[in-house]
Amino acid sequence: MTLSCGLDFGTSNSTLGRIGADDQPHLVPLENGSATIPSVLFFSFEDNQIHFGRDAVAEYVTGAEGRLMRSIKSVLGTSLFNDTTRIKAKRYGYGDIIGTYVAELKKRAEAHLGDELTQVVLGRPVQFVDDDPAADRQAQDQLEAAVRAQGFKDIAFQFEPIAAALDYERHVNGERLALIIDLGGGTSDFSLVKVAPGNADKADRSDDILGTGGVHIGGTDFDRLLAMSRVMPELGLGSMTKDGKRHLPVAPYYDLSTWHRINRLYDAQAIRDLRSTMREAVEAERVETMITLVEERLGHRLIGAVEGSKIELSDKPVSAFDFDVNGSRIRTDISVEQLAEALDDSIGKLETTIGATLAQAGVKASDIDSLILTGGSTLVPAVANRLQARFPEAEVIRTDVLGSVGLGLSLEAKRIFGA
Repeated sequence: MTLSCGLDFGTSNSTLGRIGADDQPHLVPLENGSATIPSVLFFSFEDNQIHFGRDAVAEYVTGAEGRLMRSIKSVLGTSLFNDTTRIKAKRYGYGDIIGTYVAELKKRAEAHLGDELTQVVLGRPVQFVDDDPAADRQAQDQLEAAVRAQGFKDIAFQFEPIAAALDYERHVNGERLALIIDLGGGTSDFSLVKVAPGNADKADRSDDILGTGGVHIGGTDFDRLLAMSRVMPELGLGSMTKDGKRHLPVAPYYDLSTWHRINRLYDAQAIRDLRSTMREAVEAERVETMITLVEERLGHRLIGAVEGSKIELSDKPVSAFDFDVNGSRIRTDISVEQLAEALDDSIGKLETTIGATLAQAGVKASDIDSLILTGGSTLVPAVANRLQARFPEAEVIRTDVLGSVGLGLSLEAKRIFGA
């Protein structure tokens, strides 16, 4: 017997769902009993193994020599997808890396289920790439090809926020107009959906979907913005050259702040360029710290610490950022207000996209009955509080922020494939 499933391949975390014997959706445990697994690979140079998820992060954090790959979904539909990265003697394309990760999830799920998975509904953002339909289509095609190469024969797609609505719909007892706000690691998606008991069984939901919108902004962008605002100045960003005629180049700081671009700095030419910058810099010691950080391949660890401060600011007014680079310390206090300031423009773009989604459907904010928040970035108060304030009359529903999309996709898989 072959089985169907729903696969939420996320920028930060992934889940795989399946309808159980009780006819209810369940997430399959993918890592040490946990249903969520970070979308991370670590190619170890020490044991020549590929580590996944939390195990990959642990290998990297403990200092094992190797190559960390994170936020790999973000390259879909971009020019980076066609790049290759050298890992020891072999060069990998990003399609191969995504396929390797998906193959591991499939293997683990099949071991748990005791049968082969050949049919899958994949989640996708409303827009992989903003305002570029051709690139958006290419991104879906790239993901489909990577997944099909792992043995999935029948593949369908569903918007991630619609999947979250399908999960929520199981619990309603009357018709409601819901706005689903799905703030993930790489994208933010919004969908206006009529939900009601029994609607999940309808083959055609087009009349229930009143509007969709999306923008390529998510949690990894929030990490980048916070890093650029508060941490990169400690490494020389914004400082001048000795002749006082120009600021130091921004590009390497941008790469160091962006999860899926960090590996671009681990290159001999990039380090030569940084050394040239150091010779010209007024604050040469700061650039020297950055060079050491890159040479020691501490980039992902640095941005992991920035992400940690972002998370800490959900509960504390100030996070004391302190990061060691071979004895040199990067120290700066980050306040809730500074986080909000760093994210201000991005939150404004989210608000604009929500407004356009409502306008597309001819709906006012006061018409929304339920505001459904899903995705890990809804846990950032600076973001969620500002978006919730636009809908003071709506009931706020907080879903399983990391699991609702996978559960909804498994419902869709049952509807489409019936097994």
